[in-house]
Amino acid sequence: MGESKNTYIALLRGINVGGNNIVKMIDLKACFENMGFTDVATYIQSGNVIFTTDDRDQESLTNIIEIALSKKFPHNIRVVTISHKQLNDAVTKAPHGFGTDPSKYKYDVIFLKKPLTAKKAVKSISIKEGVDQVGVGRDVIYFSRLVEKATQSKLSRIIGLPIYQSMTIRNWNTTTKLLALMEK
Repeated sequence: MGESKNTYIALLRGINVGGNNIVKMIDLKACFENMGFTDVATYIQSGNVIFTTDDRDQESLTNIIEIALSKKFPHNIRVVTISHKQLNDAVTKAPHGFGTDPSKYKYDVIFLKKPLTAKKAVKSISIKEGVDQVGVGRDVIYFSRLVEKATQSKLSRIIGLPIYQSMTIRNWNTTTKLLALMEK
């Protein structure tokens, strides 16, 4: 990889969930390669695409990707594009203890699509006291909930919010695995 290349990950929203908006990873990879991106790799079926490019403008990249996906696939796929540095910060600057006790808590990272900010988004998110905990990062929101009371969590209510269209959620294991893959 040359020094001018930048590594990004495209997090696709709402594909391959509950049998809806089915996108095969081999087709998704080919679509990204056809856009001229290099070192393209996908991770699990939820739509995580790692790629490199000379482009440094994330907003432009996101638009290019969404337009190409809308031409290739029948559904309106929204994308959150994250740089390697942003993902590294999301993992290394997580709240103290976040992700460390998976037997007791479920951990999720909510990635935000610009112009939505974490400070604005967190105002819309309600929590269940004694079950949910929310932390604010630079471009992300950290959400954890007690495993034994997970059914009482208010995380699922996020789906009904208007701002949900500008976010995508990945669990902590996926988030840390994606960072490891970006660093290969």
